Amino acid sequence: MAHMAPHGAMCIFGAGFLHPSSSLLVCLTGIVVIQFLGYGGLGLVLLLLLSTFRQVLPGWWVLLRRLRWLLLSVWLILAYGTAGDALLGQAWLPTHEGAAEATLHVARLVLMLGCLAWLFALLGQRGLLVALVSLLGPLSRRGVATDRLVVRLSLVMENLQVEMPKGAWRSMLDGNPGGDDGPTKLRVEVPSWHLIDYLACLGVLAFSICAISLG
Repeated sequence: MAHMAPHGAMCIFGAGFLHPSSSLLVCLTGIVVIQFLGYGGLGLVLLLLLSTFRQVLPGWWVLLRRLRWLLLSVWLILAYGTAGDALLGQAWLPTHEGAAEATLHVARLVLMLGCLAWLFALLGQRGLLVALVSLLGPLSRRGVATDRLVVRLSLVMENLQVEMPKGAWRSMLDGNPGGDDGPTKLRVEVPSWHLIDYLACLGVLAFSICAISLG
């Protein structure tokens, strides 16, 4: 399968612990489930992420730095937008209920970013391409043009992991993305699933049910 990307490069994801697409499914499942978890379930997710601390932390820190103002904004909006009793009895402070709700939602967002950091560390750009091609394969076989979507999604995910130079977004909006020209085609070879991939997906579903039950 050919995709628009750097000049004649080949992307082959070798056999590893998990197929790239099953890793992506595990990550997406975790991101969805995290939105329904309380502190007990979030603690379990945190323990899982910390088990890969060295691989996850660098990318996780980059994501947190880049989205720190968004996280702060979400906390302030939720903290001040929820009715209740003001902290310390001061009218200018957020409410107890608002602060609790805001902290829980920001904790969920932080762990969702941790899941993305885990995925980036595990797969890299090439693995993400393989995962996207594999998952979108049924649409492609039905005549839906998925090539550009795959490449654009992979580029978006890659850009999340790196610090962009000052003014880069303005240049992109002006139609000047900058950077060197890459290859014009990328060949992606997708390996088949193994038993461990099915077991991993079933395992993450069981873990999700357990985490949700903890609240």
